[in-house]
Amino acid sequence: MYLGLDLGTSALKALLSDDKGNIIKGTSASYDVKYVENNGTQQDPKTWLEALDKVLLDLKEYLKEVRALAISGQMHGLVILDEKDQVIRPCILWNDGRTTLENEELNQNKEFIYEHTANISYGGFTLPKFKWLAKNEPTNFSKIKKIMLPKDYLIYYLTNIFASDYTDMAGTLLLDVRKRTYSKEMLELVNIKVEQLPKLYESYEVIGLVKEELQLKYGFAKTKVVAGGADNALAAIGTNTLLEGTCNISLGTSGTILMPVKEVPILNSYGVHIFSHIKGSYIMGCILSAANCRKWWLEDILKTDDYALDEEEMKKVLTKDLYFLPYLQGERSPHNDTLAKGAFIGLTTTTTKASMSKAILEGVGFAIRDSLEIVKQSGINITSASLCGGGSRSKLWGQILANILGIEVKTLKNEQGPSFGAIILAMIGDGRLTFDQIDKLVNYDIVYEPKDIEEYNLKYHYYKKLYPALKKVFTEN
Repeated sequence: MYLGLDLGTSALKALLSDDKGNIIKGTSASYDVKYVENNGTQQDPKTWLEALDKVLLDLKEYLKEVRALAISGQMHGLVILDEKDQVIRPCILWNDGRTTLENEELNQNKEFIYEHTANISYGGFTLPKFKWLAKNEPTNFSKIKKIMLPKDYLIYYLTNIFASDYTDMAGTLLLDVRKRTYSKEMLELVNIKVEQLPKLYESYEVIGLVKEELQLKYGFAKTKVVAGGADNALAAIGTNTLLEGTCNISLGTSGTILMPVKEVPILNSYGVHIFSHIKGSYIMGCILSAANCRKWWLEDILKTDDYALDEEEMKKVLTKDLYFLPYLQGERSPHNDTLAKGAFIGLTTTTTKASMSKAILEGVGFAIRDSLEIVKQSGINITSASLCGGGSRSKLWGQILANILGIEVKTLKNEQGPSFGAIILAMIGDGRLTFDQIDKLVNYDIVYEPKDIEEYNLKYHYYKKLYPALKKVFTEN
């Protein structure tokens, strides 16, 4: 058997498979995000350990048969330990918005950063968090002995091994993606020593065994721990998005579009990220609010959780000149603007609840297209996309994405997200599976063919004008 864990923003998900990759059982345990002043978000890592304890106890009867496990994790979070291996402060999360000034300072020399990392700085990345910490919590900064990403903390707890992988570390801006090594120049920029950072592994490499103490507690029998990786990279593995020309779109709390490339390309824009993949690299656009926009609208504003009724009502309406900007927590790709705000544009006396709901789905789709357009300009041809994440359950949203992007969009029969990608890595690390065999585990379900392409091209033409027109308003308020 094999175990895949996914340390997400709101829950730890666990998936158990047999030796052929068939799912036997899944379970999860939730935890909260703490929102603090200045648009900050953080979590206490001990809540992750509590969640881990819950899912492992739920699966305990199977764990003696687990040959290997791997972990997927939310990217960019900063976990810091002192010389006694105690967590110094809560983890600063990927969607934290406190680093606006630090991010602006770093990007005054964006060419230098791009040269040494293949990226520029974004507010949610780990590098600006170091500068913020040094400025605002200098005592905590001085105590740092070990620097980890969220999933690395779980690995350390399970094995006592200080380790990370290339896909996750690429999001810190401490890694030179082209050379697949820590960047000496970037470490010096934020006064970090390489000794404070974990040893790097390929995502499919075995780093050690579950430590004896936890073998006894949960019933593991010398289970191998594979390095694992960033949630987006592992979601891509679970959809067999490994080769150039393929694409994976994830509609979770945030939204991503991930496109593998053989070599790190030269792009005409800094608006997307270039990260290390399981093999080679990938280009990724990330919008900070995707399915979260729909959740906010239905549950927080309309006070309902009847997504099925909302879906049915949307089928009957046209949005015409109604637009939605999905920047509820600022925006990353392509604008890199923590001060950007969400907005409905084009409201009239004839606007309905259903048309506003549909405008939200379209707005997220247009925001994802922003990143696809950057990649297309570099000469990379994307003809189809797989779709995963909670938002993929909406058939209407799947069709809207195909229409907006102008490409075929496919969902999976048993979409399990990054935790299934973790299972695949565990199987590869254990020698049970090869990369060439992944396609045998991935079965597609619904295929959405693009419709109304010209109509959506015209609407996107006007959508692109909205953020530049409102940017000054966002900044001054």
